Amino acid sequence: MSPSDIAARRWTPDRAHAWCTALPWLVGGNFTPSTASNQLEFWQAATFDPSTIERELGWAAAIGMTSMRIFLHDLCWEQDAPGFLARIDQVLAIAARQRIGALLVFFDSCWHPEPHLGVQEEPLQRVHNSRWVQSPGVPILRDAARFARLKPYVQGVLQRFRDDRRIHGWDLWNEPDNTNGGKPFAHLDLGAAKGAVVEPLLAQVFAWAREVDPCQPLTSGVWTGEFATDKLTSFQRLQVESSDVVSFHCYGSGEAMESCIAKLAVHGRPLWCSEYMARGCGSTFAGSLPVLHRHRVGAWNWGLVAGRTQTEYPWDSWSKSYTAEPQPWFHELFRRDGSPYEAAEVALIRRLTADAEVARRG
Repeated sequence: MSPSDIAARRWTPDRAHAWCTALPWLVGGNFTPSTASNQLEFWQAATFDPSTIERELGWAAAIGMTSMRIFLHDLCWEQDAPGFLARIDQVLAIAARQRIGALLVFFDSCWHPEPHLGVQEEPLQRVHNSRWVQSPGVPILRDAARFARLKPYVQGVLQRFRDDRRIHGWDLWNEPDNTNGGKPFAHLDLGAAKGAVVEPLLAQVFAWAREVDPCQPLTSGVWTGEFATDKLTSFQRLQVESSDVVSFHCYGSGEAMESCIAKLAVHGRPLWCSEYMARGCGSTFAGSLPVLHRHRVGAWNWGLVAGRTQTEYPWDSWSKSYTAEPQPWFHELFRRDGSPYEAAEVALIRRLTADAEVARRG
């Protein structure tokens, strides 16, 4: 597909706005069931846990959440494509029974760069996302000859679900140029060269997705920097100018969220904030969610139920030892028994999602 063909298949702003207007206000979490430490434990047959998924999505639905951002993994396709597709369908069906849809993520450049199939190591005690893995792994990123093996994964999943309205959108790559600097495994990553390696591959992934032409919008979110149009890097321009819906991350205050929205609104497209809410950084539901509600920006906080990802612990748990749960929790909304970490947060989510639904129905 030529660059002009790719550009021609990008949705118009009107089409993107029409898609988002037809949906409820998209509010939810970045969801991993509490029994999984990473994407592989989520999706591999031996550890796939539909009963926990159903229970925990029920808690989300009960407070008005309408969407979950869910990470896939290329190794699960490589291991057992038919089984993987069947499990994706099962999760979508479980979510749909709760009136929840999904924003599905294909690739992720964060955390451990060398994923492996099979049994996953136990989480490091009280360490944030200690077993989360990148997709594709850095061994693939180091070998351009292996990039083509990712195309059947992307197109196979898209072809299976290209007309599925339970899917709110496709997030093609999470934080694609994240170098994981400062982590104990950073020496295994690509360092400063990562962006230069991933940028042309991300362009290919957008092209592969455009060839399938799904009924749902495509995106890849900008996540660092100022987001002002004249300050965008070439990587960020690729993300923004290739996306049907412009998505972003904001782990700052409510004022920072307002600034992000204002800077990205100039592109004339719907906006989705696919990651926010890190209490220790001043990113809170009370500060950010009313802003997102006022501008009707899609909103996915990190996490839902505290579990094996341990993301109630902050990022600095990689370098600082914790002997008890942090105060405040960094991410997550519910404890494993379904009780909310903070009742006022749940009440706010319930009120704002109810208000949004009343307004949508006129």
